[in-house]
Amino acid sequence: MKPKIVFSDVDGTFADKDHQPIVADAPIVQAVVAMDVPVCLVSARPPQGLHPFQRSLGFEGPIVCYSGAYVLDEMGCTLASEIIPIDKALEIYTYLTESLPSICVNTYGFDEWVVANPDDPRVKYEEKVVHARARASTDIEGIFTATGVHKFLLMGSPNDIRAAEQSVGEHYPELNVVRSSATLCEVMSKRASKSAGVAHLCEHFGLLADDAVAFGDGYNDLDMIGAVGRSFAMANAVPAVKQAATEVIEWTNDESGVARTLATLFEL
Repeated sequence: MKPKIVFSDVDGTFADKDHQPIVADAPIVQAVVAMDVPVCLVSARPPQGLHPFQRSLGFEGPIVCYSGAYVLDEMGCTLASEIIPIDKALEIYTYLTESLPSICVNTYGFDEWVVANPDDPRVKYEEKVVHARARASTDIEGIFTATGVHKFLLMGSPNDIRAAEQSVGEHYPELNVVRSSATLCEVMSKRASKSAGVAHLCEHFGLLADDAVAFGDGYNDLDMIGAVGRSFAMANAVPAVKQAATEVIEWTNDESGVARTLATLFEL
């Protein structure tokens, strides 16, 4: 049977090696959407980092942002929002900035992205990747009191990020702490996960997990890979994702692996 809903990670999966959409994929994605099959982006990116990606490929659909902490339906309405309450967020922010001095700490909530130094080269690179802008501030309480925090993003060297993942995970076992790349680590509510985002959207469309397919490449895709009936690891995926997926495709993200697999699945 053909899938009834498609979930895909973005960076390292749907995007090319420069984290950009592959324009040649657009006709295939549009053809799938025209069959009334939702194509859902599931990413650590904020909303403003996913909408341009959709527009470049000429389609609309639900998005799972912040690795599952913020889920929007096809109309842009909130389906789920798992926040870290402001009191806890302030405690975590203090711990991160004082205990991990080599790490660049970014704070996100809904459409807000703040960082102490937006001129940090690591922040500049992230801005280029997600087509969004960070603003300079350390006033976490003033900015996020009314909304709470969806995610902290830690930027650093691979060694620093591995150490940070372990340190923060041990210090805050009630949080979801996972690397999204060798140089990035996400810190979110325990209730936030890509698999939870998948479940919210399957319920929204009245579908079962067995109706869904998912594509991924990184450690933060593992729970999503295990949450659907059929899953695909990219040729460039980390070994753990290849082992967890039901299939490993022969193409990398830079070779339009998602679009080429969709063309086969939907006989395009």
